[in-house]
Amino acid sequence: MSTIAPTSNKATVRRFQEAMNTGDAELISRTIDELVDQDAIIRTPLPLETTGAQALKEVFGRLHTAYPDLHVAIEDLIAEGDKVVSRNSVSGTQLGEYMGLQPTGKSVTYNEIFIFRFVNGRIAETWGVVDVFSQLRQLGAIRGGLASATQLRGSFPSTRALRPIHAVDCS
Repeated sequence: MSTIAPTSNKATVRRFQEAMNTGDAELISRTIDELVDQDAIIRTPLPLETTGAQALKEVFGRLHTAYPDLHVAIEDLIAEGDKVVSRNSVSGTQLGEYMGLQPTGKSVTYNEIFIFRFVNGRIAETWGVVDVFSQLRQLGAIRGGLASATQLRGSFPSTRALRPIHAVDCS
């Protein structure tokens, strides 16, 4: 198998991430238009109102509104075939509304892993696994180390439908 496509795809992910770190909405929009298929399938923990490449614009618009100093550092970048996996460390200071939480002024650092699938050199599909629990704990939305669905219910819009969970003794 040729290493050209995986190497090129890795460079595309780096370029994508560099643009997202600028916080420049116009540059972010142009970069997404250039690198992401218009009908891309975007999977993210944020509830979205849009689809395709527009969904990524919505995600980064929301993130930069909440965290104007948002910075995503690529810790590992692995390519195989038509996919690139990026393990990232994310940091920022919450100065805007985020997932129903009013600005706290608190800084957060959390981890995420994204998988990008490419078709004809463009991002066609993404899967995101984000440590939202750590993020919300650092923002003060979750107290202590563990939270039940009861604690989370109503804390922010995406958890209103959660039902209480109960511990199960597996011993």
